Amino acid sequence: MDIRKVKKLIDLLDESGIHEIEIHEGEESVRITRSASGTPMAAAPAPLPPAAPAAAAAPTAAPAGATEAAPEMDGHRVTAPMVGTFYRAPSPGSKPFVEVGQTVEAGETLCIIEAMKMLNPIEADQGGTIRDILVENGNPVEYGQPLFIIG
Repeated sequence: MDIRKVKKLIDLLDESGIHEIEIHEGEESVRITRSASGTPMAAAPAPLPPAAPAAAAAPTAAPAGATEAAPEMDGHRVTAPMVGTFYRAPSPGSKPFVEVGQTVEAGETLCIIEAMKMLNPIEADQGGTIRDILVENGNPVEYGQPLFIIG
């Protein structure tokens, strides 16, 4: 695996706040784990098959002021299927895929998550109205992090 890719993974780990990431690329794989002090440890080759998918990081406790936002979370949550960078539009000058209040159908593209220079469209898994967009454009997202609320 290219050392530049490993460095990019370490940067993603730092930006996202997750504690561990494991990537498989063909026959090669790498696992990077953050130490208790918050700094990434050295990258070590991960064991090969039978490797299970990396588990999602445990959700952190909500800040004290977040209790008012709880009612907005009613509805179907669309979560991030991977770690990466969240983009609301196909390009910087383009119109966003969806806006709050817009009706969407199952299979409609909601956003793009960029992971390791790959742009991955994220589609609605059910139809409804976009009630909330939970991530700001250009921000890093973690696996399993809620992105949208569909009502």
